[in-house]
Amino acid sequence: MKVTIKLFAHYRIGRFKVAVREYAPGTSVRAGIADLRFNEPGPGVILVNGAPVPLDHVLQEGDTIALLPQISGG
Repeated sequence: MKVTIKLFAHYRIGRFKVAVREYAPGTSVRAGIADLRFNEPGPGVILVNGAPVPLDHVLQEGDTIALLPQISGG
């Protein structure tokens, strides 16, 4: 199945902005982004098709994952 991954802010450095990847059915977000080597517990914000999901969320054909760093301010 094909899944689009979008990276934002400093996550793009040394990686990509948007990529379409092929995954086996039943792949979780955690497994799908494992090769991006984020520090545990993972990226700050994970959206699939615009909705927040946990790392164990199972991906479906045509999903779009957006990965955003945690943002803090004051």
